Amino acid sequence: MTRRLPRSFYARPATEVAPDLLGHVLVRVLPDGTRLAARLVEVEAYEPDDPGSHAFRGMTARNEVMFGPPGHLYVYFTYGVHFCMNAVTRRAGEGSAVLLRAGEPLEGLDEMRACRGRDRPTELCSGPGRFTQALAIARPENGVDLVEGDVAWVERGRRSGTTAVGNRVGVHDTTRSWRFWVEGDPFVSPGRPGPPTPKRRVRASPPRP
Repeated sequence: MTRRLPRSFYARPATEVAPDLLGHVLVRVLPDGTRLAARLVEVEAYEPDDPGSHAFRGMTARNEVMFGPPGHLYVYFTYGVHFCMNAVTRRAGEGSAVLLRAGEPLEGLDEMRACRGRDRPTELCSGPGRFTQALAIARPENGVDLVEGDVAWVERGRRSGTTAVGNRVGVHDTTRSWRFWVEGDPFVSPGRPGPPTPKRRVRASPPRP
């Protein structure tokens, strides 16, 4: 049985996919065949009716990949500084995705250090810009198939620990607590969320097929 998450895993609302991604492993294969891998420890959900989402005002040339089909990588350039990567969710045409904010480096740390220009493991993938840089993901990887492609995919990983829920980083919306992270994990990003809301904890759900 394949270790990759199937298309059906992504074909759900981002708010369901996001917490279920925690603990699974993002794999990136470089052009020379080098394999990089990081366990997902922090994510954020973005839905079609969400003012904080790129999809809120409809499809454009920039966000076309976000509108599906599900199970693809949506990569965009932000603040004129770095790239961010997302797993596209829901059905084609709906505009939904999960931002992959942070990961625990597992394989290919030397290559990640070279990409990042940093040595400490906690500074390699702890933030959306750092994460894409460490895995050498940029505009050419926009649209990569996470299910059937050979560039990047998500493999089943170990689900453990407590999932914390709170506001998304930099999104000033107190009505959508759509940031999910592993409580107390040292690889979670240092970014500060928007206006605070009471944080709640949920237990990790069993792995989905």
